[in-house]
Amino acid sequence: MKKVLVLFLVLAFCLGSLTGCRKENVKNGGGADINLDGSLEEILSKIYETAELDDSFREYIDTGLQTKEITTENCSYHLGTEIEFQEAIASEPLIMPSAYELCLVRVKEGADIENIKKQIKDNVDPMKWVCVGVDPENIIVDNIGNVIILIMSDDQGEALHKAFLALQG
Repeated sequence: MKKVLVLFLVLAFCLGSLTGCRKENVKNGGGADINLDGSLEEILSKIYETAELDDSFREYIDTGLQTKEITTENCSYHLGTEIEFQEAIASEPLIMPSAYELCLVRVKEGADIENIKKQIKDNVDPMKWVCVGVDPENIIVDNIGNVIILIMSDDQGEALHKAFLALQG
């Protein structure tokens, strides 16, 4: 009887450990078990609503940023590479003295997300704007499930990244 009880406890501990590790992996981004609900525009709105941003940047959200659809024709400009995706958007300034862009990409089912993230990180151009650019160290590429985020910003990237990661609950 004691052996059965010990075996049961060991199995319960192992199962609990596996579940705990899986949840920790999701918290660090790249969680394949969670897909974000809602449209990319809704996800973008949640990021902007919850991010701890500078007041001057927050003003640009309502008045100075535009959201564009990323298509196969402009994919290389925004993401630095041609990738297959289900849908994608870019949030960028109409006019702003510093370089900034936030892209959200929902990849197709079964896509190799880690490879796509690497392609974006390796190929996106931090100097694509006229007269301004982003330090390559300030390029963030991450994902939650099938949604990849690209942030290029010298001063707001970490706050936006934290707000994105908080969406996985």
